[in-house]
Parts: sequence; structure tokens; C-alpha cells
Amino acid sequence: MKKVLFLTGDYTEDYETMVPFQMLEMVGYEVHTVCPDKKKGDSIKTAIHDFEGDQTYSEKPGHNFVLNYSFDKVNVEDYDGLVIAGGRAPEYLRLNKKVLEFVQYFFKVNKPVAAICHGIQILTAADVVKGRKLTAYPAVGPEVTLAGGEFQSIPADGVYVDGNLVTSPAWPAHPSFIREFLKIMGATIKI
Repeated sequence: MKKVLFLTGDYTEDYETMVPFQMLEMVGYEVHTVCPDKKKGDSIKTAIHDFEGDQTYSEKPGHNFVLNYSFDKVNVEDYDGLVIAGGRAPEYLRLNKKVLEFVQYFFKVNKPVAAICHGIQILTAADVVKGRKLTAYPAVGPEVTLAGGEFQSIPADGVYVDGNLVTSPAWPAHPSFIREFLKIMGATIKI
């Protein structure tokens, strides 16, 4: 069984944590959801971001999401892929040295990485986007460019794949985001 490390945290976007976690477990992966300074059984608060015609997304309280693995027990070599949720959590998660080391490991050994929305802020802080083409929530675009990446402006339901990296602007992209991540993980879905 393949294992996926899933980085999330307080005020992550609700759908960007709940839905990919459930989809990846549905296809049979063992998914470890972790957050710095939290252990298995602790919960994080999520936020629901919606697009209601304002100049940016609106934010409402989401669910409490129970983590199923302890951050301090992670050995990155045990995982076949990495998923990074968006929302506000990446703002502070990118300040954690261990989080950045985890991300750098996946890029160093060229294992699959999927990041959505503001999750790309962790990639830019980890200094792994130089020379890469990727997308993110539009407000994160300037960070991608400053970090040496080539920002791709695509619709909110789109996905961009560059080698081992799958990125999307926001949760409306879940079907294509997870489909492309499954492809680079080596999964085959037959209908």
C-alpha cells in the first residue's frame, strides 16, 4: 500500500483538506495527516473559502478535522507522495523548518508532490520552485515569480503538471487535481 504525507494546519481550507484526504483514502492509499506541534488525535480548525463575487474569497468557519498521525513521528523516506492543503495554514506552516525540510526531501528525490491554492506558499518558502512551471491561488502568483518559478494563470478548476509537481488554484479543481496526482503516483483507474 502506498503512503501519502498530507500537510495541513489550523485554518486550512476545509475542502482542500477533507476532500483530497477522503479521495486518496478511497483509492486505497494510507494517508497521514499531520500538523507541526500536533499529534495523532488532535484536531485542527478549518475554514470554508468561497467565491461569491467579492474581490477575494469569503471565509466562514469550517469543520474540526482530526489528525491521524503525529508530526514528530514522520519519517519522510516512508512516503510515496506529498499533498499540501491551502487556506491560511500555509502562512504559518512555511515558518516551520521541519516542514520545509520535508518538502525539500520530496523534490530532492523526485517523488510526487501536489499543492493547492495557498499551499504553494510552502513550496516557495522551501525554495523548490526555481525553473518550475506551476499555478496557485492568483494572490500567490507574485511569490511564485519572486521564488524563480513560472506562474501559470489558469481557471480555478484547472490543474498544472510539471514533472513530479501537480498544482491547482483552488478547490473547484479537485477532480482534475487528484486525477493528475494519482497519475504521477502510478495509479490506474478503470471504469
